[in-house]
Amino acid sequence: MALQSVLVPLAVLLGAMMQPAAAAQAVLRAGAAQARITPSEPQPLAGYFRERLSTGVHDDLWAKALVLDDGAQRVALAVCDVIEVPAGVVERARRLVQQQTGIPPERVFISATHTHTAPGVEGRFAEWLPGRIAEAVAAAAKRMQPARIAHAAGSEPSLVFNRRFFMTDGTVGWNPGKRNPRIIRPAGPVDPRVSVITVDSETGAAIATLVHYALHLDTVGGTELSADYPYTLARLVSGARGGGVTMFMIGCAGNVNHLDVADARPQKGHGEAARIGTVLAGQAIRTMAGLEPVREPRLRSARTVLTLPAAPHTAEELAWSRAVAARWDGGENLPFLDIVKARRILDLESRNNAPCEAEVQALAAGEDIAWVGLPGEIFVELGLDIQKASPFRHTVVVSLANGSLGYFPNRKAWGEGNYEVVTARCAESSGERLAEAALRLLRELKR
Repeated sequence: MALQSVLVPLAVLLGAMMQPAAAAQAVLRAGAAQARITPSEPQPLAGYFRERLSTGVHDDLWAKALVLDDGAQRVALAVCDVIEVPAGVVERARRLVQQQTGIPPERVFISATHTHTAPGVEGRFAEWLPGRIAEAVAAAAKRMQPARIAHAAGSEPSLVFNRRFFMTDGTVGWNPGKRNPRIIRPAGPVDPRVSVITVDSETGAAIATLVHYALHLDTVGGTELSADYPYTLARLVSGARGGGVTMFMIGCAGNVNHLDVADARPQKGHGEAARIGTVLAGQAIRTMAGLEPVREPRLRSARTVLTLPAAPHTAEELAWSRAVAARWDGGENLPFLDIVKARRILDLESRNNAPCEAEVQALAAGEDIAWVGLPGEIFVELGLDIQKASPFRHTVVVSLANGSLGYFPNRKAWGEGNYEVVTARCAESSGERLAEAALRLLRELKR
């Protein structure tokens, strides 16, 4: 009996020693940093169907980065105050990140906040931006220290409104105007979830705060450079947390904005952006009271590239589009949706109607937290579907990540038409294919 009492603990000890190294990993390391991306000279602004040249700076634009390392794998998340980060910019930034930090491209997650008051990511700005993203990631990697990560989710329904409406004439309207008597009801849902992920040092000092919310960024307008409502959000959250880098990640807000059509008051400008940022920051700060720690933050990553067919058009539509473009260039005032459709068709023709290469990426921290990156403006219904079916308790679905392929309406919206459908570059059902791919990756990471 005495021999058995010795052998049993010995077997337990030997079994523990033979477990994979990842299981023995006790310390997560993390670092965060930011690099200013505000241009020094006037730049054409993105987001509208007319040219706008910047006339000043209301608040600086930033590339912000968080690097996580569990001893076996290192990943980076970067967010830029721009309308989109095209695939070519992502590729160049990832290559620079690998050169400067050793983090492989498949473990670098790059997204845009979607502010409409930043330069268009093209020309010289597009050539310059990858270096700034890499600079932020490299600086974050140099600040690595033992850390802990936690998550919480709250709700802020007062700021989000579906911008598509069933109308009295049987159509589905898009941004039909405040107090429009022809509005019946919204044509889709919203996602009021406020996701908060905090990364702190072992002493409790804030390293980074990630706030995720599905709300379009087109609040400010005008010609001043601005990060829009994430400017106020970051200032208040970092202030409440005593420092650290606050990163805003936009959810599936392709058909969701801040305009309450039942309220006649204007909702545009820096004051409105400050209001939204303040309300969202308040909810994020309240949500932190429910933070749950991730006790074994093992990091994993996966990605896939889908080939999606381009939205089809006929030879007759191509001829029509060329005529519309000529009239528009001649200064003629044309219906908005005609301009949108013509631009989409001519853009696809300029690329020989090539299929869309769409990257879907997923990262996981422990058994609770996962990020999904989708390369476009994703309808809220698709994001809700991913969250509902995800095997992770806290799934952050990020739009405009690792590329930008335009709008991805859900199948229902394709039958209803209007702006997002007319401008979509990828064919019907592409949004559902992105969602299905995301869920496959999440299940792979959960195993």
